[in-house]
Amino acid sequence: MAFDCKVQIPRVLICAPKSGSGKTLISCALMRILKRRGYNVAAFKCGPDYIDPMFHKKVLEVPSRNLDLFMAGEEGVKKTLRAGTLGEDIAIIEGVMGFFDGLSALSVEGSSHDLCKKTKTPALLVVDAKGMSRSVIPLIKGFMDYGQDKGKAVIRGVILNNISPMIVRDISGEIEKELDIPVLGFLPKLEGELFTSRHLGLVLPKEIPDILEKVDLVADKLEESLDLEKLLEIAKEAGVLSIDSNDKTEDRVHTRVGIALDEAFCFYYEDNLDLLKKMGAEIKFFSPIHDKEIPEVDRLILGGGYPELYGKKLMDNISMRESIKKAAMEGMPILAECGGFLYLQKSMTDIDGNSAMMAGVLEGESHMTSKLSHFGYVNVTALLDNPYLKMGETMKGHEFHYYDTTDNGCFLKMTKPLGKRSWEGYQCWKNVFGGFTHLYYPSNKEYVKRFLSL
Repeated sequence: MAFDCKVQIPRVLICAPKSGSGKTLISCALMRILKRRGYNVAAFKCGPDYIDPMFHKKVLEVPSRNLDLFMAGEEGVKKTLRAGTLGEDIAIIEGVMGFFDGLSALSVEGSSHDLCKKTKTPALLVVDAKGMSRSVIPLIKGFMDYGQDKGKAVIRGVILNNISPMIVRDISGEIEKELDIPVLGFLPKLEGELFTSRHLGLVLPKEIPDILEKVDLVADKLEESLDLEKLLEIAKEAGVLSIDSNDKTEDRVHTRVGIALDEAFCFYYEDNLDLLKKMGAEIKFFSPIHDKEIPEVDRLILGGGYPELYGKKLMDNISMRESIKKAAMEGMPILAECGGFLYLQKSMTDIDGNSAMMAGVLEGESHMTSKLSHFGYVNVTALLDNPYLKMGETMKGHEFHYYDTTDNGCFLKMTKPLGKRSWEGYQCWKNVFGGFTHLYYPSNKEYVKRFLSL
């Protein structure tokens, strides 16, 4: 039985001309300001990013969800938006890359702009104005004009970052006069690096000392100039979304699933966790670094993260490695993605050439490379039957890793969505299934059902 749901929550998307403009910094500061003012804030991230939602969660103390048009499709994104905003007052969505950067250089599909249009969400443009003055005006105008939707600019406000307080008032006045768009606030250049970079993007929130104090420092500074009333007015202009839904409940299989969660393993889509719970999974988190052995569970998931930074600690926890290997040998269903895949192999060599013994469940030894091995969205097809996917079945996923291994497996074929490039991956041994690709579970619910039922 189909019925119609509505998404009516005020919301804005924080976008920028390019990566590195300050989207995460501004998004977290806005969330903090709103929370301090008493608003219940929902947080989202456009695209497949794992790390930015961790910053959102640290600021708001609630999960942040991915709004990913490639993975979930338009209807799936609307459902995620609805699920994440129930009981909240306003949603802040952090964009991805540049505003128009999509699946490829030839397409805006899957971009922040695409998400704004399909979810009827107004955008706020963050401009890194370092080294600029009047030149910000044509830059803003170009983004407003290029991204119009039915003759109306999707970008409804501007926040200036890294701008000199000496000129900001004059430049803001000129922007508003010439472009008829409000400058909602600005940040001057702040001393020190608040969020630093690493080969996979931002460092993790736990690695930044006094992170909340640092976010509060930015929030305090932004709040001095922020026109919060105007921001809320723009957020309320977001369109009402109708969602086709039904009352069908997922097939439930009550089972206990152990999920690795610590400094080394922390990359999980909230949609994946939600689906596991809806299908009957009782989730128990554990730490391959700190715990002595796996918890009392029926199956395991080892997600991605940064195991290469904790190679010695993972190696030294012999009882945990032996516990996982014993479970695998006895036939326990185990899914491993990216970092989890590295952990299940024989050994891992870090960027400094230090080698560490790993769980030894799967064949292969891993090592750091000098460039991204694979990057971006992929369509996944099973080349061989395995306990979780039958030959020819498909899923969607994403890859982003500098590591490679001597045995990546051959059970799945990964194909770029807008090109002909493809490669093979994923090993299968007994009921262990592991590879580099982060799989999006809702794209093939049979995959999850088989995992929970095996």
